[in-house]
Amino acid sequence: MRGVLTEQYEAETVELFMADYGLTVLQPVSVLPHTLEPVSIHNSPAGRAFASQAPYVEALSSRASARAHLPVSVRGDRLGVLSVSLLRDQVDASLVELTDIAEVLAHELVVAERDTDLYLQARRKDRLTLAAEMQWQLLPGRSCSSPEYELGAQLEPAYAIFGDNFDWSATADRLMLYVTNGMGEGIEASLLTNLAINALRNARRAGISIDDQAALADQAVYAHYRGRCYLSVLMFDFDLATGRASVVDAGSPQLLRLRGGIVERVSFEAQLPLGMFEETDYVAQEFRVEPGDRLVFVSDGVYAVASPRGEAYGEAALNRAIQSTRLLPAAEVPRAILRELTGHRGRPAPEDDALVVCLDWHGR
Repeated sequence: MRGVLTEQYEAETVELFMADYGLTVLQPVSVLPHTLEPVSIHNSPAGRAFASQAPYVEALSSRASARAHLPVSVRGDRLGVLSVSLLRDQVDASLVELTDIAEVLAHELVVAERDTDLYLQARRKDRLTLAAEMQWQLLPGRSCSSPEYELGAQLEPAYAIFGDNFDWSATADRLMLYVTNGMGEGIEASLLTNLAINALRNARRAGISIDDQAALADQAVYAHYRGRCYLSVLMFDFDLATGRASVVDAGSPQLLRLRGGIVERVSFEAQLPLGMFEETDYVAQEFRVEPGDRLVFVSDGVYAVASPRGEAYGEAALNRAIQSTRLLPAAEVPRAILRELTGHRGRPAPEDDALVVCLDWHGR
């Protein structure tokens, strides 16, 4: 890529930055030993392109040159930023082409990650625990978009997560979304979550309904743990054409809906977590979303977090956080809410992992 941009566009410098797991910095991808420093996602020109998902042109000290920062994203999943320094006239003439090149690069990165650790290594500013490594490899991505919806999700602490997880899968007609909260810590929590998520995927890929997916995953977890460990899950199967959804609520993850400027908690009939008892039957409930709805899913590591004075974060604080982030795109909302949660907690390191998933529904 560097060679092509240098030869075809007379680029002076070409740098690729990958967003780290905590979504705090953009990490440079370069040959070891690294010669570039990470740049902040929140207050840098490259970070501006990443957050807005639009090209941003930075004027350089040399008036004849400029640097184009181009979002590297695929199907709404924000991977990083491609920064290219060119003559100013060349930037103006080639910005659309360079933006297309960055999009092609994003697709190439997704394929390349099957064969190399280079880009996965570039995403981490600290070492991941083994449990976190297992959890991140299980995730579908951190954001996704289509004409009908936009999705964003984030886990904290990013480098030492426990049992919280999310999964989604989309077709031309449907979107399936799972938000999970497993028992335990470390490797044991990751093993439980891996078993449950893969059992759900196996059932989903067999074309089974969402309530039967829950039942089969419940059997898989119980067969292994015999009720010693179990996993909470909130499952949705959306019809993209109508906004109707089938829901299975089997545990602790919660849903809040922002509609018409009002935040309200959405409650479903509570059913048993997966793996608690043998051969549990699950029943799907009906739910409907309308264009303009924002759905925010949270784990107990969000709403149950206590302040230094022992006050739980709770629904009122969540409502305020959802209101204060209402103008942000769905991909930005989870990280913004988790930053507010850190302020409430009063310390940087949480005692439990926290998960936020945001779904903006546009409909057809």
